[in-house]
This record gives sequence, C-alpha cells and structure tokens, in this order.
Amino acid sequence: MSANAGPESFAPHAQYAKRLAAQRLLAERAARKDAFIAHARMAVALAGAGMVALVWKEAMHLAWLLIPIAAFLALVVKHDRVIRARRRAARRMTHYEEGLARLEERWMGRGVQGESYRDAAHPYAEDLDLFGAGSLFELLATTRTRAGEDTLAAWLLTPAPPEEIRARQAAVAELRPRLDLREDLAVLGSDLRSALDPSSLTAWGTRETRLVSPATRALAPLLVALTIAAAGAWRAGLGGPEPLLIATGLQLLYAHLLRRRVRRIVAEVERPARDLGLLVSLLQRIERETFVSPRLAALRAALDTAGMPPSRRVRSLHRRLEALDLRRNQLFAPAGAALLWTTQVALAIEAWQGTYGPAAARWLKTLGEIEALAALSGYAYEHPQDPFPEITAGPAIFDSAGIGHPLLPETRCVRNDVRLGAGPRLLIVSGSNMSGKSTLLRALGTNVVLALAGAPVRARSLRLSPLAIGASIRLHDSLQQGTSRFYAEITRLHQIVELTSGEHTVLSLLDEILHGTNSHDRLIGAQAVVRTLVEKGALGVVTTHDLALARIAEELGPIASNVCFEDHLENGRMRFDYVMRPGVVTKSNALELMRAIGLEV
Repeated sequence: MSANAGPESFAPHAQYAKRLAAQRLLAERAARKDAFIAHARMAVALAGAGMVALVWKEAMHLAWLLIPIAAFLALVVKHDRVIRARRRAARRMTHYEEGLARLEERWMGRGVQGESYRDAAHPYAEDLDLFGAGSLFELLATTRTRAGEDTLAAWLLTPAPPEEIRARQAAVAELRPRLDLREDLAVLGSDLRSALDPSSLTAWGTRETRLVSPATRALAPLLVALTIAAAGAWRAGLGGPEPLLIATGLQLLYAHLLRRRVRRIVAEVERPARDLGLLVSLLQRIERETFVSPRLAALRAALDTAGMPPSRRVRSLHRRLEALDLRRNQLFAPAGAALLWTTQVALAIEAWQGTYGPAAARWLKTLGEIEALAALSGYAYEHPQDPFPEITAGPAIFDSAGIGHPLLPETRCVRNDVRLGAGPRLLIVSGSNMSGKSTLLRALGTNVVLALAGAPVRARSLRLSPLAIGASIRLHDSLQQGTSRFYAEITRLHQIVELTSGEHTVLSLLDEILHGTNSHDRLIGAQAVVRTLVEKGALGVVTTHDLALARIAEELGPIASNVCFEDHLENGRMRFDYVMRPGVVTKSNALELMRAIGLEV
C-alpha cells in the first residue's frame, strides 16, 4: 500500500462498536463461568470437609479424599484461566471504548496527557497544545509503554528529515488496517506504563561489566566435581577425609574471592529482570508479525540478536533467575552451598548481561518506535479522510487545500486554503476578537507537526517542504522567574529569529504580535521583526486586530498579502463563519462583544 494512497472505507465507528460488543459478550460469559466455578469450589470444599468427617469416623477410606482434592485443584486452575480471560476481555473493551470516545469527540481529559513533556522554552509545544488536557498528544497516545510515549513525544517535538517522514508514512499506512495488532499491543501493554522502568533497564543493560575469565568460570564446576569425588572416595573407603577438606577449602576460597561480585550481581538483577519479563508478551506478539514496509521490516529485524528473537533470550535469563531463587529454599541451602550454586548462577547471569544486556536497551527502543507508529496508524484509521502530506525537497513551500484544526470536531471544523511560498511568503491576518485568527495559526502549526512526524493531516491536501516551526501564540508572565508577558514574547521572537540560521526554513506563527506594549512601539517593533524574518527567508502568518499593522503587507509588496476574518451582529449576538477572505477587515467587534455580555459601553 502506498504511503500516499487515498483514504480507505474503514468505517472505524462500526468496526469498534462491533468488536466492543463481541468483547462484552466474552466478558459476560467469563463472568458467568467465574460465578459458577466459585460456587463449584465452595461445593467441593464442603464435600471434602464432609468426607474428612467420614474418614475421621472410619466410615470411609482415606484414599477417597484424593477425589475432592483433585477436583478442587482442577477447579483452581480452571478458575485462574477464566479470571484471566475475563480481565483480557475487560481490557479489550476499554481499548474500544476509548476508540469510540475519540470518534465521538469524548476523548478530552480521558487519556495520557504527557504533562512531563511540557517545556515552556520549546519554540512551539505550548503554543500548539501538544501536551496537556485536550492536547494533540492525548489524542494520539494510544501507546502503553513509557518507551512508546517517549518516542511519540520526541516525534512531535522534533521534525524528522524527509526520508524519515516518508518511511514513517509507509509504516503507518501498512499498520493502519491491523486492528488486531493494535488491540493486542494495548491489552498486553496495559500494565507496563506504571510498572516498567526504562531508565533502570537501559542502565543495567548498558552497564560496563567485568566478566570473569572463562577459565575462572570453569573452575567452579571443576571444584564442585572434585568435592563430590573426594566425598565419594571417602565414603567408599578409598581414602581419608583430607582430600574432601582440601576441596571444600578451595571452594570456600573461590566463593570468598568472588563474593562481592556475586552480591552486586544478585542485588542489581532483580528490577531489570522483572522489567524484561513484562516485555516478553509484547515482544512475542511483535515477533509473530510479518512486515513489508522498509521501516517496519528493519525494526522487526533489529529485535533479533544473533538470529534469535528476544523473547527466547529473555526466557534464558528467566531460567537463570529461577535457578538463583533456589538459594532461598532452606531445604536446598546445604546442597546449594556444596554446589557453589549462587556463585555459578550469578556468574551465568553476568555473562548473559554482558552478551545481551546492550540489546535489551535496543529491544525497548525498537518496541517504543513500533508503538509510536501503531499510535499514528490508529489515528490514521480513525480519520480515513485525512491524507498523508507530500514532502517536497524544492524551495520552501506550504500549500494546503481545506486545512483545519485536528483537535476540533470534524463537524465543526471550518477549513481554509492557505498557501505560502509559491505566492506570498507572509500573510497578515486581520479580524476581530474570536473570529478565528488564533485557531488558524494553531491549525497550520499542528498540521505541520503531524506532517513532519509522519502522520496524516487534517486537510484535503498538503504539500510542504521541511519546516522549522516558531510560534508566539500562547505566552504568559512568570512570577517565579520574574518575567512579564511582554518580556516572554520578545524572548520568543528572538528565539524564532535565531531559528532562521538553522537548516530548514522557518514557519513563523505570530499572534497579535507585541500587543503588550503601546501602539507606537508595537508598530515599529512588529514591522522590524516581520521584515527580519522575511529577509531571512522565513514563511509566516501574523495575526492582528490593529489595522495599522495590516499596512506591513502593502510595504513589503508581492511577498506579503492581507487576508481577514469577518463577523456580523445577528439578534444581539456576534456570528462568525471562520472563513478566510482576501483583504483587510474594516471593523472591530470589541464594543459589540462588551455590550452582548451586558457591559454598558
């Protein structure tokens, strides 16, 4: 399937509703089985108690107790399976309920909001509502691991190169119809967001190890064999206890010399091993997939180590951990000491970590990228009319038809055609309060973020070159830092100007530029900033309700153009159509708005 293929008739709402109904039916069946088995266990337990009484009175042979015991154990095993099936069905129901909430515009405030990724110093994240309640991240983030969330957030914050964008588009297009895979990733990873600690796993996997030499490791089983042989010879009367004492002493010396290393290995392996165990089910699920697109095929291949899938590698570590846990068994302790059990197993764990530990960080990174691609594919599936943008390598351009804000309900999303680069490089947008100027800026910026992350966009079509976004839309004063809103704005404007020295053309989105100062200084400052950005090759959109600023377009000539949003008063209420028109708005609605809410002006 081409990354730029037209929208398919996926009917996401019908599919989600159908699958939700199927999972609800499974959950109801599992609930009935759960109740039935619970009652059956109680009945078997009571019957067993009655049989114990009969055995006590010697009215029944003791062997008959094996029947209720076996029946009870079988019911316990069956009950556990039913409970797990019921939980899986509940998680799958949640997955599709969340999907329906997104399709029905009930998703805001229900998902992962990415508050930890917020950065007021970022050149556009706060201005475009990338994180927080009702944010773009909350809409997209169907990821279930921290690695997936980190990857998705990084893609939104850092535009990708053109080839990387095209590779992601192809991967998203391939994943878009795979509902079963996204469902399984959501269900299998449902416990990982809070339980998995990527930093500790990565630190453990990449920690430098000082592996003992193969000869030193081979010495342990040799000493154990000598001890067993000496004990056997003494018991058989082939010698005295001296060889056994010598062999035991050598074992104790060997264990003493390695005791610090063994203690460190045992202390450090618990959390990473548990985290790897949590990843096994997700890794196994991905290992079953066959991918065609180059990016997904490369990610799948990156999971294998020496030709073996990661789930098998992790299982080999688990076997070592299970062997290590035997040291806690008091009955096994004497034999464990004689066999140098803890020392040998700890050295085997360190050998695993030295060989495959660095790969564990790669597995986690790869899983995070696949999850992020799956999240974008879910968004693409739920918005089948949204196309992939065309990324061009020519002169700077932003050419959109029917572009709208992806966070607005599609039924209320008014779309406009916005073109920069092929004609004017700068649009001066005038209009009254609440007419749609700021929403236009956010619509442009948010769609560029989606486009440069590899996702579809809310437009009929979009063609753009690689762009660096710089936005001054939502800025605040800071009591903690002692800065005013005006100072925050001029700092951001300086940051945007500095972006023009980078590799990509800047798309500057400036809302009511310098409105925090007097009209004289605002006009001079705004003209200077806009001229500087245009001279440095930036594309831009500047909004204003100050008609004096609209004259900047006339002074700059054909590289700039005036457009506007209009409104009208209807039955005492302001009405807006949010349609962008050429020219300059000729009136203000400030007084009408004040009167509409009851102020006497």
